[in-house]
Amino acid sequence: MHVLILGGTGEARRLAGLLHGAEVAGLRVTSSLAGRVAAPRMPDGEVRVGGFGGAEGLAQWLRTHEVDALIDATHPFARTISFNAAAAAAAAHVPLLALRRPGWVPGEGDRWHPADSLDEAAALLPALGRRVFLTTGRMGLAAFAHLDQLWFLMRSVDAPEPPCPVRMEVLLDRGPFTLEGEREVLRRAAIDVLVTKDSGGAATSPKLTAAREAQIPVVVVRRPPVPDGVAVAATPEEAAAWVRQFSG
Repeated sequence: MHVLILGGTGEARRLAGLLHGAEVAGLRVTSSLAGRVAAPRMPDGEVRVGGFGGAEGLAQWLRTHEVDALIDATHPFARTISFNAAAAAAAAHVPLLALRRPGWVPGEGDRWHPADSLDEAAALLPALGRRVFLTTGRMGLAAFAHLDQLWFLMRSVDAPEPPCPVRMEVLLDRGPFTLEGEREVLRRAAIDVLVTKDSGGAATSPKLTAAREAQIPVVVVRRPPVPDGVAVAATPEEAAAWVRQFSG
């Protein structure tokens, strides 16, 4: 049995490890990474790096490499990849599962402002603060480039490319992050508003706790929906159990 994991997330690496160590005769696991991060953390098992050429290219890869099950364990905001995976799985008649960690839920004392896009998030900022901690990644900075009256601290794994906000400091770092570290970032940079995507998970959630403690407003970009008709697992363990049902 051949399983293809569309990866790049911690959950994808955890799933690859679970399947790689599973006592399932003949189980082959391939993880696919998009190649957008210069030095990605590598999962167990076989790895391929790079795109497929859209839904049609992915469907052809599934057929050529005799893939029996496809798991979309990409970032919750990798909308294009997820919809290509759904179309490719349907075309190649391969079962598909989306592995999605649950989104964050606001707690008592949170000052969240939901947004449906980065553009909408940018439109909210001038009324909320002047010193912005931007944690939406290096892609999509063009949405904030016109806000020349605001100052941004932008955190990402790799350096961003223009267009970017004029008044911006770049912090190159990779999670998981600690609560004490996030408190220090907010304090040192005098942050008065945080922008994040609803990525979910514990690796980057301490910033939300730090913002709550400091009574800083948080603009939270909602995640796109999973394509219609695609089964969803919340944990790598659930996804591994889904794979095992095909291996008997």
